[in-house]
Amino acid sequence: MATSAGFELGGWRIGVDAPPFVIAEMSANHNGSLDVALQLIDAAKAAGANAVKIQTYRPDTITLDSDRPDFHITSGPWAGRTLHQLYDWAHTPWEWHRPLFDHANARGLTIFSSPFDTTAVDLLESLGAPAYKIASFEAIDLPLIRYVAATGKPMIISTGLADADEIGEAVEAARSGGCRQLALLHCVSGYPAPAADYNLRTIPDMIARWGLTVGLSDHTLDNTTALASIALGASLIEKHFTLDRSRGGPDDSFSLEPAELAALCRDSRTAWESLGQIDYSRKPSEAGNLKFRRSLYFVRALKAGETVSADAVRSVRPGYGLAPKYLDAVLGRTVACDVEFGTPVSWKSLQ
Repeated sequence: MATSAGFELGGWRIGVDAPPFVIAEMSANHNGSLDVALQLIDAAKAAGANAVKIQTYRPDTITLDSDRPDFHITSGPWAGRTLHQLYDWAHTPWEWHRPLFDHANARGLTIFSSPFDTTAVDLLESLGAPAYKIASFEAIDLPLIRYVAATGKPMIISTGLADADEIGEAVEAARSGGCRQLALLHCVSGYPAPAADYNLRTIPDMIARWGLTVGLSDHTLDNTTALASIALGASLIEKHFTLDRSRGGPDDSFSLEPAELAALCRDSRTAWESLGQIDYSRKPSEAGNLKFRRSLYFVRALKAGETVSADAVRSVRPGYGLAPKYLDAVLGRTVACDVEFGTPVSWKSLQ
């Protein structure tokens, strides 16, 4: 299947022909403070992120307020809580959405969200959301995907936990629902996730298999995996970020701090620029170093008409003489004029 040509989001080009689109995922790192959420937007802008992303749900739109065993979290960073307790702690209040959108828009930073049900989509549509992200855990919610697709906005689907068949079903739901600007994020839904679980060679297979723009939702603890993904074709990078990893919020412990996010934005562009294209030509930055190549030089003085013997010529630096590959063609010839020690060999000096 042919690779997607990419698409535009917030004035930025997303695709293999453009620098990586870096999404700063706020998630729950506002820790219940609107002021912190606004600071996070400012920090994402200062770091050079292309977009900031939030999450749109209420506890009751994502789970049930139940104490049954099914609803208890028994391992991982959120152990000891029920699902309802976790999402009550972590959610971004809906009344914050307007000030968050206004704040980001005033600073020229693209803002969009992950909706977790249709009412969230409706809220985001009322705010003029420019795109939607389907979270990994919702990638199997095909009705939600079709509802988002009907908005006609770009959609990014994260694929953590999903196998190839489930990803294919999500892609088909988005396409059949009318989405024409679709991207996938390769993802491992561990918090944090070890780099070895990422199997980044999956990215080019995803590009070929579904013909879509593909990126990485990275839950590792540093930027190494994200930067490596760019060499394999990732066009988007999503990372959780926080003002301070030690704040103790739901996602703080596995999030980047502002300086690390800035490094990701800078280094991802450098990594992409280094890929370039297939090119065997000499580069402008190399031109000044041509003189340090080896070439043929006379290593003793010869009179005009003398034969060039093996002890009269050597391959040395600098590179102003004939290339070393011509040594056999030079030996046995005579010099056309007197030459001194340290003279570069040229065809004009031979006869």
